[in-house]
Amino acid sequence: MRDNRPRKETTEVAEVHGYCQTEIEVTHGFGLHARPSVTFTRLAKSFPCTVEVEVNGSDVWLNGKSIVKIMGAKIRRGSVLKIRAHGLRAAEAIVALKALIERNFDEEKKHGRTA
Repeated sequence: MRDNRPRKETTEVAEVHGYCQTEIEVTHGFGLHARPSVTFTRLAKSFPCTVEVEVNGSDVWLNGKSIVKIMGAKIRRGSVLKIRAHGLRAAEAIVALKALIERNFDEEKKHGRTA
């Protein structure tokens, strides 16, 4: 039997089950060096769900709340990240983390320069 429901409903089902995932390209000038990695992991830690990151289709999922794992991944500009979350507020975590990456980790605001 074919599922003809609109995609939005599928997203809501994922939220009900506490699982959400997104994919995004890192556009920050230097990638996830120390400051952006700290910003990312702090935001991830603010949610009660698990957060995991896969870099460039490696099939290796890293703990998105671990500064050691995120910095150790050497995520550079142009890297494609898959971010997934499972548990309470998973969808909210994904939206917030994706927005952070899209805003280049708010580095322009904090340091008055372009990344």
